[in-house]
Amino acid sequence: MAILRIRINGKTREVDVAPDTPLLWVLRDTLGLTGTKYGCGIAECGSCTVLLDGEPIRSCAFAVSDVGDAEVTTIEGLRDHPVQQAWIEEEVAQCGYCQPAQILTAAALLERDPHPDDDAIDEAMGGVVCRCGTYQRIRRAIHNAAERMSK
Repeated sequence: MAILRIRINGKTREVDVAPDTPLLWVLRDTLGLTGTKYGCGIAECGSCTVLLDGEPIRSCAFAVSDVGDAEVTTIEGLRDHPVQQAWIEEEVAQCGYCQPAQILTAAALLERDPHPDDDAIDEAMGGVVCRCGTYQRIRRAIHNAAERMSK
């Protein structure tokens, strides 16, 4: 065990964990930030996606010690983002399990590309599996959010 300092959702937190502990377990079990979901545990489904300095990463396969000085953003740290508003308007969620990862991934996409076309959306979002198959609504919501952000 080691005391590590990590910056999450704008706050520096100290955690006493083994350095190789996956970030997912630090977020959920140590810090109580349960918005980030466990899916497959092998970084394939994308349900555990969080942002590291604005870029999507799979927290189930990312050691907490590798965070370093970077900023981690979880769904709890995203507040009143246009993607969240568009998600509601487009009624994207069904079961909702993948939604934190989908929303964070979409927010990161729109930071990189304020007006993505369908191909760019599909490429960026392809790593987060939605078992309910709401991909068309996800795409519409991203276009909706892009429009909101350009106003």
